Amino acid sequence: MAGHNHHHEESFISKYVFSQDHKMISKQFLLTAIVMGVVAVMLSIFFRLQLGWPGESFSILETFLGKWAPDGVLDRNAYLALVTIHGTIMVFFVLTGGLSGTFSNLLIPLQIGARDMASGFLNMLSYWFFLVSSVIMIFSLFVEGGAASGGWTVYPPLSALPQAMPGSGTGMTLWLISMVLFVASSLLGGLNYIVTIINLRTKGMKMTRLPLTIWAFLVTAILGVLSFPVLVSAVVLLLMDRSMGTAFYLSDIHIGGEALDVTGGSPILYQHLFWFLGHPEVYIVLLPALGISSEIISTNSRKPIFGYRAMIGSILAIGFLSFIVWGHHMFVTGMNPFIGSVFVFTTLLIAIPSAVKAFNYITTLWKGNIKFTPAMLFSVGLVSTFVTGGLTGIILADSALDVNVHDTYFVVAHFHIVMGMSAIFGMLAGVYHWYPKMYGRLMSTKLGYAHFWITLVCGYGVFFPMHFVGLAGAPRRYYDYSSFEFLDFVADFNPIISVFAIVGGIGQLFFLFNFFYSIFRGQKSDANPWKSNTLEWTTPVERIHGNWPNELPVVHRWAYDYSNPAYDEDFVPQIVPLKAGEEEH
Repeated sequence: MAGHNHHHEESFISKYVFSQDHKMISKQFLLTAIVMGVVAVMLSIFFRLQLGWPGESFSILETFLGKWAPDGVLDRNAYLALVTIHGTIMVFFVLTGGLSGTFSNLLIPLQIGARDMASGFLNMLSYWFFLVSSVIMIFSLFVEGGAASGGWTVYPPLSALPQAMPGSGTGMTLWLISMVLFVASSLLGGLNYIVTIINLRTKGMKMTRLPLTIWAFLVTAILGVLSFPVLVSAVVLLLMDRSMGTAFYLSDIHIGGEALDVTGGSPILYQHLFWFLGHPEVYIVLLPALGISSEIISTNSRKPIFGYRAMIGSILAIGFLSFIVWGHHMFVTGMNPFIGSVFVFTTLLIAIPSAVKAFNYITTLWKGNIKFTPAMLFSVGLVSTFVTGGLTGIILADSALDVNVHDTYFVVAHFHIVMGMSAIFGMLAGVYHWYPKMYGRLMSTKLGYAHFWITLVCGYGVFFPMHFVGLAGAPRRYYDYSSFEFLDFVADFNPIISVFAIVGGIGQLFFLFNFFYSIFRGQKSDANPWKSNTLEWTTPVERIHGNWPNELPVVHRWAYDYSNPAYDEDFVPQIVPLKAGEEEH
């Protein structure tokens, strides 16, 4: 591998556009996810204006949405399209692509002691499929009839019949094409991550010496490889129903008083296929964030992570159980009560490894010499949202209770806190922590603090009241709650929720300014600014193709040797040999 050990001249195209260097590809994923995140936040602000003050005119809506908001009032069909595309972008393009695409690419070779990914070319293809998928999803906002409007789950028959509503036409077709390309990207990336972790670990890097980040990325990749193809099958059948006259999901449908000639299909089949991906997807989003937080909490507590092997076991248990809980999304579909009780049991079971992680984070923090960097604040914030959101999951896991709040704002509040906020906090923590490794500079700590507190307060301000709105019976995805007398109580909550949403969205400008300003003007970082033990901090600050200029590092110990009394420093990098008579933890 001598060719990796020296610089070779790269053109602008090969370095920044069609790069096969994992570090550059991670930046490409991150920047694309940031752009998609800005779009998703703007869409949420637009529909929160309508929900907070229904029917009122806002010039900003007409400025950005044009004919979708005549006279500044959001169109009913446009509202559904905004909700659908917001959810799709956040779940797939920001939380999945932004977390796994960015941090798996950046950290896997660096933390296992590899020159690069197993296949740089497949890695490059993975990003380009992701980019094309993102462009198609954004383009679908501008087509005749508008973007897909069936909710982010695009249930049939709204998604299966192009004539069902304006958002069921070309926009829906583009949504489906975009998702197929996204899955192709995820499969290429996931296979690369798995092969790299298993085959390219440096000398001494046993599986039990891997940082918890790598364990999380490995299990996440396996989940994606096993579950994403099921979504492709669902989408292919849906495209056939839309354009080839098949009836996989359609049966006895009437539109405009006219009976369509389709029988024998079942929309419930689509739900089974979608949620077989959909629930592993929750952990495809969450596990990388939890792995990142494990690393940051241990580093900034200056303590070994509590229960390392238990944490690995919990990651593996969550990965396995995530495949046998999908039915809890479908308790109201007429499911056999016995089958429902099985899904109740498996769903409640997944709370055990989740609780192991939460308790281990808290125990690691206990009596630690804590350094409150922005990354640490976001990691502790993740523990908070993971616990509070997880508690409401216990209610939704019970079929007898779920039936009462299914498809209400209670569900929206639950998954936005446990999945949305937790994953976003994990992603932001990762950006603040590994920014020096990506750009050689430090982000502003003061701006980071402001960003954290605005995001935390506004996040809870948006989603905490939604629990009460949902328990009182307010359904999700309604355009105007003032049209229904029994929903009058929502009028008191929605303006408050919308104000928090708008302030929280504007608060992300602190992060955007900090991120882009620091690339050029941030304080220059040394090679190991956080005094961390893992291998990525042993590489030079300047970008080198192949990561280490000479020989690959040799690993002698696990990744969490902090505050070891046998050493003067409170950290001992993995490359430091054991002393005579010293036992490895």
